[in-house]
Amino acid sequence: MENNRKKEFFFNKIYHLLFSEKFSKKINYNFEKKSRIDLINLVIKKNRYKKYLEIGCNLDEVFDKININKVGVDPVSGGNFRGTSDDFFSKNSDKFDCIFIDGLHIYEQVMKDILNSIKFLDDNGVIIIHDCLPESIGHQRVPRSRYNWNGDVWKAIVEVRTWKNFDTFTILADQGLGIIKKRKNLNVLNIEKKSFKDLKFKFFYNNYKEIMRTVSFKNGIEMI
Repeated sequence: MENNRKKEFFFNKIYHLLFSEKFSKKINYNFEKKSRIDLINLVIKKNRYKKYLEIGCNLDEVFDKININKVGVDPVSGGNFRGTSDDFFSKNSDKFDCIFIDGLHIYEQVMKDILNSIKFLDDNGVIIIHDCLPESIGHQRVPRSRYNWNGDVWKAIVEVRTWKNFDTFTILADQGLGIIKKRKNLNVLNIEKKSFKDLKFKFFYNNYKEIMRTVSFKNGIEMI
């Protein structure tokens, strides 16, 4: 399995060398020393949430630390529902207060997970999305070519920032924690783009504070 992963990364690096955007600058976010686990549990306590859904559990690093009624979805390991998020949502009828998305880190699937999550989110609930702030072009390239990888999750956040009825921002902690709330967006992002998938990392580098609407951990908690 490990050798297969190395081969996959090797060939993907060649692909990116030949065909992908080139950009060498990196971003230093100075992330606060707070984790997604800290955020989720603080939000649950603050808003007295009762039902939690996690998309992408892997080794249950987060799932095991949540102590309310919970469902964890993963096709390989962790959680308590074995299958893809698409499988789960096609069968689900329950509502959730807090939904944490940390599944397949590519724009198309993240958008599917967001849209499906919205259908089953309580009106006062929150969607939290991990890995929204890549530090370099390599960290966000698709297909994946490295172990430490955020994918292009950020493009989904940019798209939701253009919606009028969903308030969206990004907390500067733990690789970037995207937040979506069901309420009027008073800070709508106006961006001329027909395809969010085609957004470039150079654009992200030059505009991430605005397009991602970055906030501190403390301010983020107050806004949720």
